[in-house]
Amino acid sequence: MFIKVLNLKKTYHLKGKEKKVIDDISVNFEKGKFYAIMGHSGSGKSTFIHCLGLLENIDAGKIYVNDKLINELSETEKAEIRSKEIGFVSQKIFLSPKLKAYENVMLSMYINNEIDLVEKKQKAIRLLNSIGLKDKIYHFTNALFDGEQQRVAIAKALANDPSIILADEPTGNFDSENEIFVMEMLRKLANEGKCVIVVSHNEVVKKYADKVLYMNNGKLRVDNE
Repeated sequence: MFIKVLNLKKTYHLKGKEKKVIDDISVNFEKGKFYAIMGHSGSGKSTFIHCLGLLENIDAGKIYVNDKLINELSETEKAEIRSKEIGFVSQKIFLSPKLKAYENVMLSMYINNEIDLVEKKQKAIRLLNSIGLKDKIYHFTNALFDGEQQRVAIAKALANDPSIILADEPTGNFDSENEIFVMEMLRKLANEGKCVIVVSHNEVVKKYADKVLYMNNGKLRVDNE
């Protein structure tokens, strides 16, 4: 198993009340598989994927990444795993409008001292070519359409060749063409051996997934269970 979750718990405290957003979840995720996590708004699915991505702390339980217990790591060590092992794609597209498409992709690689600046630029260009943005490499991102910006964000998430791809509503309100492109690309990444976990309310994602799980009131269950 590449990601192993044991008895994960997370509670929010709002206006004097407690809400269990992750309620004693245990689950395994393998490399080379595409997982879809479905659920209505407020079900806890986004919080869950943020915990898997080490973006939020947990209250109880254990998370293992490649047999390494995350709970025992320092914040610096967690940050290194986030940058090298995990590629995160969100509905909110976090790109700098003052940078060109290839420069945004290069940002993810600045922490990687094993690659020089020229190679970083070449890799950014190759990634953008591979996702159909050959003619937009030198465009500023605020001049791109939403679907094109999301493609840049995906290239940025892939820049350090992560083993894990976490996607939180990656298609948003895109048109069907961009929606299909993103789903097919995530499917391809899983086929290439990456662990792909997609949180979505979009039923389309189910046809690309190896396993569908449902989140409800902080509980996670496998489809048809």
